[in-house]
Amino acid sequence: MEQQVGSLRQRLSVIIFGTNTPAGRLFDLILIYSILISVAAVVLDSVEELHLDYGIWFFYLEWLFTLVFTVEYFLRIYISEKPLKYIFSFFGLIDLVSIIPSYLALFITGAHYLLIIRLLRVLRIFRVLKLVRYMSEANLLMRSLYLARRKIFVFFFTVIVLSFVFGSLMFLIEGPRHGFTSIPKSIYWTIVTITTVGYGDITPQTILGQFISVLAMLTGYSIIAIPTGIITAEMAGELGRVRSARLCGNCGRAGHETDARYCKYCGGGELPEHE
Repeated sequence: MEQQVGSLRQRLSVIIFGTNTPAGRLFDLILIYSILISVAAVVLDSVEELHLDYGIWFFYLEWLFTLVFTVEYFLRIYISEKPLKYIFSFFGLIDLVSIIPSYLALFITGAHYLLIIRLLRVLRIFRVLKLVRYMSEANLLMRSLYLARRKIFVFFFTVIVLSFVFGSLMFLIEGPRHGFTSIPKSIYWTIVTITTVGYGDITPQTILGQFISVLAMLTGYSIIAIPTGIITAEMAGELGRVRSARLCGNCGRAGHETDARYCKYCGGGELPEHE
């Protein structure tokens, strides 16, 4: 009996966690299509006309997929060699969060719309369809953002300080009679202006206020390119590091592109995989 249980867990493990077998690949593809259909049902259900005509069918679909994903989640825990490791892993947490909204909707109206979170589960497509090489590019971007974190923090802190300064000035100059009813509301206007969004719900009426708004807009245009430059510089540095790390096994030279397989200098040396 124990052997049968062990054999069943092993077969389920190959199907659910394996992507190198036809059964495992098919399971993951069916799972991805199910996620997309369930998310599409939630999106369409938010359209009032469709909700009135097909709301009951969307409801049944939602609960059908929720029950299927719930069973799948507990099966993953059951067949995992280290259940806690799976539960607290990235995909484990996403799998859990993707089924919670349906149960929350029993107590909180509208909570089922949070099922859009299920789209994060589609990230498995990188693993299923052998697109892991694209993850290396994502890792390059994440490393660049991590290395630039202090510069970005200083930049955003500076923008926040400027927003408080401009917001306070506009509150004093324009005042409640022109829509600047408080300093937080004025700071909101400043951020909208600096980011060049310009909702237009609050506008300065006095000449001095309009002059301050011009300064805020010019400041916004002046600083909007700063984070782009910071991240670009860090990405260039990371690309240089990656290229210098990919040494040719034949001639020992570096400086190869991240997608190169053979040395561009001697042509004979095979390069290590880009991580």
